Amino acid sequence: MEKWTTLESEYLIRRPWLTARRDKLMMPNGHIHPEYYVLEYPTWVNVIAIDTEGRFVMVEQYRHGLDDIFTELVAGVAEEGETPEQAARRELEEETGYTGGEWTLNTVLSANPGSQNNLSYSFIARGVKPSGRRHLDDTEDVAVRLMSRDEVFDLISTDTMKQALMAAPLWKFFYEEMKKS
Repeated sequence: MEKWTTLESEYLIRRPWLTARRDKLMMPNGHIHPEYYVLEYPTWVNVIAIDTEGRFVMVEQYRHGLDDIFTELVAGVAEEGETPEQAARRELEEETGYTGGEWTLNTVLSANPGSQNNLSYSFIARGVKPSGRRHLDDTEDVAVRLMSRDEVFDLISTDTMKQALMAAPLWKFFYEEMKKS
């Protein structure tokens, strides 16, 4: 197995939340892909945040792509110069006002390695506390929901949570917790 060779690359659109490029690629067998499209995104992060009372700190927000309101993990993008963990800590405070706790990396995933160039880092933050310093962007409309372990498990086991890059880390979290007991 060998990597493919990029013969040409052209940006079709470069916007803050959407960058698309068209590549001309040559496979190791010489076959040419004249139009292969790649979406470029910054690093994504999300947080499985659990407060000092064992409640999951979740957010509820409208998602225009599916035209519905969903309960999700805190998530966002890493800004230039931030590590994934720094970005996740910032997003948790901005969206919920919760800080602190003990942080561990849960998993690193790709939404679609065939057409996207970024990774999504999921962290577990145990023992977070409200700091009262919540500050949303003008384009954010987010409600904080404190949920029990069973309520969060129901979100993923009933397919209510639609965001795959949040459901997969939660499935891993619950699997690892089950293994401990």
